[in-house]
Amino acid sequence: MLKRHEVLCNQLEAYRQETLQAVESITEEMADVIPEGFSNNIRWNLGHLYLDQYLWIQHLTKEPAPIPNGFREWFDYGTRPADWQTAPPTLDILKKLLAEQPACIREQYGHRLEEEFPATEMGMHTLEQVLVRTIFHEGMHLAAILAIRKFL
Repeated sequence: MLKRHEVLCNQLEAYRQETLQAVESITEEMADVIPEGFSNNIRWNLGHLYLDQYLWIQHLTKEPAPIPNGFREWFDYGTRPADWQTAPPTLDILKKLLAEQPACIREQYGHRLEEEFPATEMGMHTLEQVLVRTIFHEGMHLAAILAIRKFL
């Protein structure tokens, strides 16, 4: 029988694969389209997923996370492509980072998922709780990606 942390890490990997499959045929040009009624594009959603995962882990643990330079300016909550001052990462770079992230999280944090930390403002005090939240968040952004894709 799988332990809870293994189940959670497996789910993170499975949902990430769904996200990556949803953008498999997306081109660089398609990734930048912002349909009417949307504030962001597929590129922003992908970068935001990568960043958000590590920001919540970092927020809880107070430990550095492997966040590339520029990611906060491009992909943080409240940002949007219309405000970008520099060119964001290519779609291939984002896909690579997203594909590698679940294994990196499993390796670095998988054995610590039940470790207690001071609670965040959302009441989360373990990495397990953070991953549940970020997996839910990924589903919300996958829905946005799928909605944008219908306009392409």
